[in-house]
Amino acid sequence: MPGLLRGVARTAVVAGTATAVSNRVSRRQAGRWAEQEAQQAPQQTYAAPPPAYAPPSGADERIEQLTKLAALRDQGVLTPAEFDAQKARILAG
Repeated sequence: MPGLLRGVARTAVVAGTATAVSNRVSRRQAGRWAEQEAQQAPQQTYAAPPPAYAPPSGADERIEQLTKLAALRDQGVLTPAEFDAQKARILAG
């Protein structure tokens, strides 16, 4: 029986050592890969994001003018023809 225990103990030590060595090698390799990725990362370039939509300059002013014109038309101050003429002038300018 002592021979059997000695063999089991030796197997346990060898297996434990192999596991420890394997884990250390894995960690070292992962560290090397992380270093390589870190060195390569600054070399990669990315395209700039597309510009955000911006309404044309003066759009707010035009909308305000059209709103006022519509109010005048609704009140009966402007005829539909006068409204259309003024709207065309605002949108063209």
